[in-house]
Amino acid sequence: MPKIRFPDFGDRKTIDRHLDQLDTTGISRRDFVKFVSASAVTASTAAALGLPSAAVADPTGKLAYLTGYLRNEWNVQVVNGATQAAKVLGVNFVALDSNSDSGEQNSQYEQQTVSGTQGVLFNLADGGSIRRFAQEAKQNQVWITNIWDSQPWFTPYDTSEYWTLYAQPEESSSLRDATKQMLSIITAKFGGGEIAGVTGNNGSTLDIERSAGRDAGIASFPKTKLVGTLPGLWDREDSLKAASALLSRYPNIKGFVAQCDDSAQGVIAALHEIGLRPGQDVYVVATDGTSAGARAVKSGEQLATCANPGAFAGGTFMARLYDVTHGWRPKETERMLSWRSVIIDSSNVDPYLARYIDNGDVSPFDYRKISKVLHPADWDPQQEFFPFDIDLLWGKLPKPAGYTYPKAYIDARDKGEWAAVTQEYAEHYKIKFLDPSPMKTA
Repeated sequence: MPKIRFPDFGDRKTIDRHLDQLDTTGISRRDFVKFVSASAVTASTAAALGLPSAAVADPTGKLAYLTGYLRNEWNVQVVNGATQAAKVLGVNFVALDSNSDSGEQNSQYEQQTVSGTQGVLFNLADGGSIRRFAQEAKQNQVWITNIWDSQPWFTPYDTSEYWTLYAQPEESSSLRDATKQMLSIITAKFGGGEIAGVTGNNGSTLDIERSAGRDAGIASFPKTKLVGTLPGLWDREDSLKAASALLSRYPNIKGFVAQCDDSAQGVIAALHEIGLRPGQDVYVVATDGTSAGARAVKSGEQLATCANPGAFAGGTFMARLYDVTHGWRPKETERMLSWRSVIIDSSNVDPYLARYIDNGDVSPFDYRKISKVLHPADWDPQQEFFPFDIDLLWGKLPKPAGYTYPKAYIDARDKGEWAAVTQEYAEHYKIKFLDPSPMKTA
């Protein structure tokens, strides 16, 4: 067998050259040498046994968040939560933004794979990319998770264990109820009226789910009418333009449903530009629970937000990646989960602000306690978690030709695992969402 030759990693210049070439954010020279040494041993052993190249973990662990949307606050919250979680879990973490470019996101994923990243959280620039990423995850033995947009009717059940989690908040019902809350006020105050929507990027599964919630709320109020929608692309500037165009076209709008809090900020700015008072002349509801959204609720300019703080998503997905890279394996039902999005209005905005926004350097969650490796008996999701219903997520979209539900999904649902996991997560949910932070006195 030919001798395997490696560069001289006793030379600092050699190490620095490789650190520059690879994305090794957060990895020291010492850890890099350990990583290379372990890789050499494993590669040699695999070759001697006639096995494919083996995957070797960075000794300290390395996890990544690849998103297309760091221009909005919710994604920044994810990075903050993931960074806090990675620190207490003792792993390295990097966040990269593709600026909605799916090709760039694919390149970033390949770079992370080469640099020894063990686990990746995706907020996909293009939901259709998940099929390829899931296939590559199996080939490269890299654990992946994703939130929000995905390929409809394609799930972790349809691929390998390396796609360990697809999860997102259940927002259709919360945005429906927030919309109904707004329309009750509009009906009582104005006798009804015209409603407009500022959406995200049309066609994404996230946008479809949120639009469905909005439309369900409007359907309950016959004296109100959805007169138009325009995409705000999840950011303030584009949403301001969308809201301004809608107000120009429909000057009698009494309410806006925005698909995220950054979009709501754009709507509020558009209202101010033409001398209308948000929260008095025109009402606004949205979703995400960002700092800007929560403060707008506190000031009265935004009636409500549906809170699913990005810090929770960042910490939860980091804990899952930490657990699977340390030997824990989820039940099938735990590979597709959802959590409750909580409506925040004037009645409960103060405890929300105290825990999630005006919390200084106090983490809103005990991220170690989310981990089932670190807390096998007393783990706590710190939010209402439950298995995700595929039909609730994609029921309004046509199924692919010849589609059949995954056997693992059907078995889990019909043989009691779904109900058992729901009960298990409910029993472990001790630190409630609007309680003070568990880290406040830690």
